[in-house]
Amino acid sequence: MKAIRIRSYGDADVLAVEDVAPTAIGPKDLRIAVHASSVNPIDFKLRSGAQRAIVPLSMPWTLGMDVSGVVTEVGAKVTDFAVGDEVFSSPSHKRMGCYAEEVVVRADECAKKPASLTHNEAAALPLVGLTAWNALVDTCDVQPGQKVLIQAGAGGVGTVAIQLAKHLGADVYTTCSERNVELLKMLGADRVIDYRAERFEDVAKDCDAILESMGGDHLERALATVKPRGTVASITPGLPTYTKKHGAFLGVLVFGLYLVRRVIGARLHNGARLRLVTRKASGANLAKLAALVDEGVIRPVIDRVFALDEVADAHRYLETGRARGKVVLQVAAA
Repeated sequence: MKAIRIRSYGDADVLAVEDVAPTAIGPKDLRIAVHASSVNPIDFKLRSGAQRAIVPLSMPWTLGMDVSGVVTEVGAKVTDFAVGDEVFSSPSHKRMGCYAEEVVVRADECAKKPASLTHNEAAALPLVGLTAWNALVDTCDVQPGQKVLIQAGAGGVGTVAIQLAKHLGADVYTTCSERNVELLKMLGADRVIDYRAERFEDVAKDCDAILESMGGDHLERALATVKPRGTVASITPGLPTYTKKHGAFLGVLVFGLYLVRRVIGARLHNGARLRLVTRKASGANLAKLAALVDEGVIRPVIDRVFALDEVADAHRYLETGRARGKVVLQVAAA
């Protein structure tokens, strides 16, 4: 099969198409013929080596943490899926590899693809959808009537999080540039803050929950904006900045000390909680998201679609920071 592999850390040029042997399937696994995948910021952070102290890659390595496709083989102990099922998944970082024509994924990390979505659309949802779910439902426990701030609302996580927070009954605030204001209003945001014209802490005061996705001083500002005993769920606290400055391993240590100070400081200041949120591979949560999709509650937002062998261009585009929603890799014919 064809797969996109890297043999060293570096820029987008290290991504290359190779012919590789299919992965062996285990008793609790599914083999999936990949119809589509997508590119996420974690992909280029892993590719560049910015996360190698936490997630080291054994070269050569195939990236990709989103897949939508069709089951072609079922492990001996799998009972919930059958050959021919259309499924989607965001597999564990230990078993990524979705930039390929086939991928083997644990069955409990998969769910039936939403019937109302194409494979390209479904591939845009798993990682960002699970991240939004882990932040807003599992971490912040958002309740009806609460005020929620979603930073970077036009990004992959943001576009899903706005829709999910609105479904949970929240009064949704979000930040973006002027060109994305109308899009985010269409997704359900009650108050869209143009970050170039307004500071979010001047508008979204005393939030019950904040999904923080910018890192750096935005994290400090979020902690100053959340109400006493509120929660800041941070999904991008800024590790690459520290590893770039201090190196892959010392940077992790300095970053860890910084976070400890922020967590303790927030608690002492007003009882606020700072929580780091990472996406948890979960077929059960994907099934819940799929149900919301088919009910018309959530719809993925796709900016551009690239062919699998255009993955380097897809990475370069996402790294500009201007993508609205998701960047998708189409692997099989639509």
